Amino acid sequence: MLKALLRRKPKPVAPIDSAMLPDGMRVYAIGDIHGRRDLLDQLLDQIMADDRARGPADTHIVFLGDLMDRGPDSAGVIDRAIELSETLGQNAHFLMGNHEEVYLAAVSGDEKLVRFFCKIGGRETILSYDIEPAEYNALTMEELTARLPTLLPQAHLDFVRRFEDRIVIGDYAFVHAGVRPGTSIENQKPKDLRWIREDFLIDDTPHDKLIVHGHTITDDVEECTNRIGIDTGAYMSGMLTALALEGRDRWYLKTGQ
Repeated sequence: MLKALLRRKPKPVAPIDSAMLPDGMRVYAIGDIHGRRDLLDQLLDQIMADDRARGPADTHIVFLGDLMDRGPDSAGVIDRAIELSETLGQNAHFLMGNHEEVYLAAVSGDEKLVRFFCKIGGRETILSYDIEPAEYNALTMEELTARLPTLLPQAHLDFVRRFEDRIVIGDYAFVHAGVRPGTSIENQKPKDLRWIREDFLIDDTPHDKLIVHGHTITDDVEECTNRIGIDTGAYMSGMLTALALEGRDRWYLKTGQ
């Protein structure tokens, strides 16, 4: 069951075409990057070119979380995200995913949390910083727990700590994992926004906003009546996806096409 949920095929459901953004706004929402700095650079180039071609707008970029783990260059992804936040200011938005949550928790000195971090892809994140594989492999878990706060730059930790749990723009709500059905966007718990899966995915009742999310990998974009999922498994598929929105229009930009 879990394996099926982690890589589900898109449902053949008609999208909601009535959702819209405020006049003059354009939004690009980027799915789970998971350490693929190369794909992020490619997708940002596509976004910038697309934005220029469509003319002036109040353009925002929303990162749906899970910038790190699994892929080879989480440190580089965070560096690029910081650069973008400095360039775009308040028009760059970053959501706290479950992997960001664990990334931050791992520097607390709790060996169990470090072990879990490494289990879900944190090993690759650690190796993207200033440590060689041979040195990493020689460390005990106790030693790694003590060493980790010196490996993860304070600037990266401070940046990730500022990530938000939800972004609402017009008729859309952007979250990492999903929402608890039957609960308003304002009353959602951070745990659900970052970790929920099956209860959200199997529910087809309307939410108070059209939900845009990542977290659950699908072979391609998944448009349903109440949500749009854009985690296309970039770290293993090579396809990093952005949902673009303006007015009532929606379109997609992807790497590896």
